[in-house]
Amino acid sequence: MFKDHPKGLLVLSFANMGERFGYYTMLAIFVLFIQAKFGFSSDTTSTIFACFLSLVYFLPFFGGILADRYLGYGKAVILGVAVMFVGYFLLAIPTAPDTTGLICMFGALLLICVGTGFFKGNLQTLIGNLYDDPKYSSKRDLAFSIFYMCINIGAFFAPSAAEAVSNYFLGKSGLTYNAQLPDLAHQLLNHTISAEGTTELAKLADAQIAGASSDLTGFATLYIDKLSEAYNYGFAVACFSLVVSLAIFLIFKKTYSHVDVTAVQQAAADKASGVKSSAVELSPAETKERIIALCLVFAVVIFFWMSFHQNGLTMTFFARDYTASQITGLDRFGFSLAAMVCFIVAYYGLISLLKIDQIMGKIGGAIALAIGAIGAYMVYNHMDPTISITPQIFQQFNPFFIIVLTPLSIGLFTWLAKRGKEPSAPRKIGIGMFVAAIAFCLLAFGSFGLPTPASLTSTGGVSPTLVSPNWLIGTYFTLTIAELFLSPMGLSFVSRVSPPKYKGMMQGGWLAATAVGNYMVALIGYLWGGLQLWMLWGVLVICCLLSALFIFSIMKRLEKVAK
Repeated sequence: MFKDHPKGLLVLSFANMGERFGYYTMLAIFVLFIQAKFGFSSDTTSTIFACFLSLVYFLPFFGGILADRYLGYGKAVILGVAVMFVGYFLLAIPTAPDTTGLICMFGALLLICVGTGFFKGNLQTLIGNLYDDPKYSSKRDLAFSIFYMCINIGAFFAPSAAEAVSNYFLGKSGLTYNAQLPDLAHQLLNHTISAEGTTELAKLADAQIAGASSDLTGFATLYIDKLSEAYNYGFAVACFSLVVSLAIFLIFKKTYSHVDVTAVQQAAADKASGVKSSAVELSPAETKERIIALCLVFAVVIFFWMSFHQNGLTMTFFARDYTASQITGLDRFGFSLAAMVCFIVAYYGLISLLKIDQIMGKIGGAIALAIGAIGAYMVYNHMDPTISITPQIFQQFNPFFIIVLTPLSIGLFTWLAKRGKEPSAPRKIGIGMFVAAIAFCLLAFGSFGLPTPASLTSTGGVSPTLVSPNWLIGTYFTLTIAELFLSPMGLSFVSRVSPPKYKGMMQGGWLAATAVGNYMVALIGYLWGGLQLWMLWGVLVICCLLSALFIFSIMKRLEKVAK
């Protein structure tokens, strides 16, 4: 897959993979953590989540400007890792659910946002710079697809890591996760619990610890403290992953150091050496037209990210409150990390067997296929007949589908390119928006007849009618297809069209548009309560469809600047 690409692509992709593993480990449990520890309502949780996500993706705009003008891209990346490390370390420290705890948490989140601002966009700029070389320029779209897949390899393992660590430390206290307990415990401690809720809490408490119902206040305090502490240890995983990421970035610096040069630095170097500047110069009119085209694309993707990042908010609520927490039969396969890894090994072995011409490559593919298939069969046969799942584990499906579908999307686009029929990057973005609308149509259909969240408060917020996990899995699958059409193609488009003097800033602009979409995630979170669920998902369907229609209406303008 990395054949005929510069070596720096592999290094930068792996460095980003480490950072993303830590970030998505944190994100998998973040909403559950702040509700469990502080007892925040869905509205408050939505606001905090949206503000955090928006800053994570908005600050790269300023990080790009600072890198373009002063720091350089490599130094900005290193600074970002250092700042993020401090943020994750603070978040991993157990604190009381009081003012000090809140200050510590918000301070940690701010540091993570600032660090990401220096890291994310500038690493992407380095990758784009590798493909400014005419030797590699035709492979830019494929490069960003590969880069995007590596991001999702890190994201794939993150939910399982978060679940394993938090369940382990919760289990050390003799407790297990139950979705109803945090809300009921806070209702008891806040003196807002109903008689029905008290009865339910007593039953659940005795199921955790024999006789715990005799002191419900003590049990409620214990459960909240131990669950919150377990999540803290889950956040510590991110610290380790950042160390690995930085090590990769520094040890293999030679593979990308030749493109770690900003337009300002290049001009200064040319001036000092007395040679004519080699920096590409655009006229003011060309620069303006490119920036306008990019801003139009940014306006469209806002609504994709508003929809997509419901995975960490309302879709997590849906997984917790409306989706079966115990599964049997073949459904168990998708919730076993070992089984899914074996499937990926077998899948890539099959691809190698079919596509690689050399005999040794085919033999290697056949061995990987056999090992993966046998491993998956053995893991599945040794699984318990019924397994319990936690809400955060659903977030592993999106990166899993990215890993599986990326070779297919690369193959499809390569096949179309050879025939001169490959859609342009803006056209792919428009198609992605249509597919995203289909994804939420699927979830809306699976939500018909379910009670509203507001009607479930007295019983801990969990519905008596629980739907199959396959509704969420199917939605994630369809959203992943949309993402493959939109996100890596958007990164490639920004890399290709950005004026040379503003590369870092424009990559930051893409992320800033993502930030606006992330902030708007909260708008859907505010609807979580009295609104019927199918109506809530329907709002996202309409937003995606309108965005798709808009981008197709300006397609000629976008395709003109992309040539």
